[in-house]
Order: sequence, then structure tokens, then C-alpha cells
Amino acid sequence: MRIVQIIDSLESGGAERMAVNYANALSKKISFSGLVATRKEGLLLDQINEGVSYLFLNKKKKVDFQAIFRLRKYLKENKIDVIHAHSSSFFITVLVKFTFPKIKIIWHDHYGISQDLNARKSLGLKFGSFLFSGIISVNIALKKWAENYLNCSNIIYLSNFIEEKSPSGDKILLKGIEGKRIICVANLRPQKNHELLINAALSIKEKFQDWSFHLFGHDFHDSYSEMLNKKVKYLNLQETVFFYGAVNNVASALEQCDIAVLSSTSEGLPLSVLEYGFHKLPVVATNVGDISKIITSQKEGLLVESNDLTQFTQSIQKLIENENYRIEMGLELNKAVKLNFSEESIMKNYASWLNSLITFVA
Repeated sequence: MRIVQIIDSLESGGAERMAVNYANALSKKISFSGLVATRKEGLLLDQINEGVSYLFLNKKKKVDFQAIFRLRKYLKENKIDVIHAHSSSFFITVLVKFTFPKIKIIWHDHYGISQDLNARKSLGLKFGSFLFSGIISVNIALKKWAENYLNCSNIIYLSNFIEEKSPSGDKILLKGIEGKRIICVANLRPQKNHELLINAALSIKEKFQDWSFHLFGHDFHDSYSEMLNKKVKYLNLQETVFFYGAVNNVASALEQCDIAVLSSTSEGLPLSVLEYGFHKLPVVATNVGDISKIITSQKEGLLVESNDLTQFTQSIQKLIENENYRIEMGLELNKAVKLNFSEESIMKNYASWLNSLITFVA
């Protein structure tokens, strides 16, 4: 089988990273694995394996005929059977199918605000779904939404997974004191609720002055980012809370930290929590999206209610005060992630579904 992943950018978001993960994983298993970025490249370009065929379309506008026919040419020349389109990249794949009808489209839904799906409407997606051969949803709520709203009967839930590979790239030098670092990996978006994290940092500082918070994720330099930076300065937390932006080697940072947190008000199935587990870090996270499918008990992590500052702070404090508990929790989460969210197990289910799907729609 010959499959190409399509994603709008290669910046360090969850959908983008999954597109790269699928392309890399498939390059070891099938005759041709490709990856196409439509609008923008980014840090994840360096994460693409040598065995993956890569194309950048440099799409300039919503309907860019040059990009459409460049993609069509790539698909025909490489005899592609299936386009695996991630998130909003479905749009260009639908346009290409009008000019290349035999190509099959799978759409991968990574929507991260799954707490309020009733408000999610997209006529373009609804009409485009008539042309989908199948849909992958990253959590059960998205699967149910697709079953009720979209026009495709072949829908599967597949969780995200992480690539099990050694860290690459330059080592990141973290600020703060070794053995007393807390990390959060989340792009600076409102639904990630970094404000809760900063408020918790203020409370933690009062009792544990040596502990510090290290925030990794893309900075969009917008009003939200400006508010967070002003808040850190106003609360005099410049030596407690550090922003690093997006990096291409977050594994290096994770290896230098002792506790990991996620303070979101809404999630799908966050890759960051899987990465925390892969690096044996104890976790405090809000109980949103499918995080409870990763952290199923207090042995594997501490889940708190969304936006509950008291719970969030107390849970972090509990981990700070008990090093043995931290170590045991990190090991338990590591076992759970490797058992349930490994590349091998997810790709096996993906291949089985895909083979049955292609046979069904052929």
C-alpha cells in the first residue's frame, strides 16, 4: 500500500506531530510513505525519517490551483492509494479528489476542544465527508460527533501514540535548580489554561522557593501570550516561571525535570501526557478529554477538576513532598503508556482497519 499524510504545517502542534509519527511509522511497514505540508514548514521538519518522501506545497490561499495540481502530480507520480488528511488539510484533499477520483481519503480528526462539540459546525467538512472513505477520531467524543454530524459510515477511534526513539538534537539547558523542576508542554493557547499554572506557581513558591516551572510550547505572540507574560511579571515570578517557546528536542527538557503538569480546560488525547509517561515523570493534570484513559488511577498520576486551583496546587505539593511517590508514579505511568499507547499497538489496529476499509470501498 502507498499512503501519504497531509498536514497544513509542521509547527509543533499535536495534529502536526501525529502526521509525522504516522509517516515515520508507515515508512517501516509499507512500500511508500509520504508526507505533504501544505502551507507552512516548521520545527517538525527535522523529525521526518529519511525513509519518508516529503513535499512542501507552499499553498498561498484557500483555493490555490497551483498547489492543487502540484499535489495531484505528486500523487499520480508516486501511485498513491490513500491520502491520510489531518485536521483542516481535508479541504485540499477534497479538491484534489475532484480531479483525481480514484484516490481514497481518510480524514483524521484531532479537534482539541472536545468539551463543547455541540457548537462545532463546519459545512465544508460536512459536505467534504461524502468523499471520505474513512474517519479516524482521537477520542470517543469525537467519534460520536462524527457519527452524528458527518456523512461517512467508516469511523474508528484510534488514540494518539508516541515514537519510541532516542532524543536527538542539541541538549536544552534549563534554568532553575536540578532536582526541583516542573515542566508543562503545551502551546500557548487559552484552552491550555496556563493562567491556572501560573497561579499554582505563586502558591508553590511560598512554601517551596527552590522549585521552578518550565513552560514549553509555541508562542503565538498574541493577546493571550502577552497576558501570561504580564501576569508572571506582576506576580514577581520571573525566577520561578520560565517560557522557552517551541523546541525540536523537548525530550531533552523532559529528562531534566522531576514533575510534569497539564492545566487544560479542554483536550483530546494529549501527546504531552504520553511523553511525560514515556520519560517516567509523575503527572498532575486536569481531568478533561481522554486524559483519564491514560491516567486511570492515582498510581499513574493525579487528576484534578478543571480550573480548580486548590486541587491543582495541593497535588503538585504532594509530589514535591514525596520523592519515592514521584518515582513510583512515573514508573507506573511509563508501563501504562508503553502497554496502551505504543506505536506498535496503534499501528497494528490502524493497518487492520485500513485493509478492511480499502477492501470495502474498492
